[in-house]
Amino acid sequence: MGLPLPISVLDGDVLSFYVAKLAQGQPNSLDTELTGLNEKKDSIISIGALRMCGGRVSLGDSYYRLINPETRMTAESVVIHEITPSEVSEKPDIRTILSEFLSYCGNDVLVGFCASIDMEFLNREAKRILGHTMQNPVLDIFPMFEWVRTKMAVQGGEEINMPFHYKLYDIAKYYGIEVNGGHNAIIDAFITAQIFQRFIPILLEAGIRNVGDVLSLSSKLKGGDRFAVNHGMSNF
Repeated sequence: MGLPLPISVLDGDVLSFYVAKLAQGQPNSLDTELTGLNEKKDSIISIGALRMCGGRVSLGDSYYRLINPETRMTAESVVIHEITPSEVSEKPDIRTILSEFLSYCGNDVLVGFCASIDMEFLNREAKRILGHTMQNPVLDIFPMFEWVRTKMAVQGGEEINMPFHYKLYDIAKYYGIEVNGGHNAIIDAFITAQIFQRFIPILLEAGIRNVGDVLSLSSKLKGGDRFAVNHGMSNF
């Protein structure tokens, strides 16, 4: 896993230039696994992240940690992420891991799927432990995909059919991205990175050239008339 994996449909030099303009730093895909979705009571049990560099996902520059949670794990959550209490009982707690993870992220632009959930938990812990939240720009591929779907429909292109409540793996399958080892933070971060790179030629074609434009797409699609091709898009 030390070698970068080429996954882009674009020439690497072109994509490197674009990513530098877009992100003003390296994009960094991330995912967390949790004991549950109650942001006041539940805890992070794993963090996975991967840097993107041009047309590659740098598997050799990855971050993955299991965390001993402060919340008791339930059978329901174990079924989803398949991390058992015995696997994390002797792992570091979030206080030990958090500074290390923030150092890994640096000033990177973070990319996630339904990233508000991950950031809610990460920022809660950052505020509690370090006294401040993360200041990294965050791109969410969920509303970005909704924008792609609508843009294609408006232009008379291929209709992208999805289940009513579609998930990360549904998008991955549409783009022909292999899905193995579901609900593992590092694998989901890898899938997220591949999906994000599938968006890049579409963003270029739409004239989107900087991080502010993409953040407009990623922030519940409140990007003004230039990008708001459909007012009925997902707003979670």
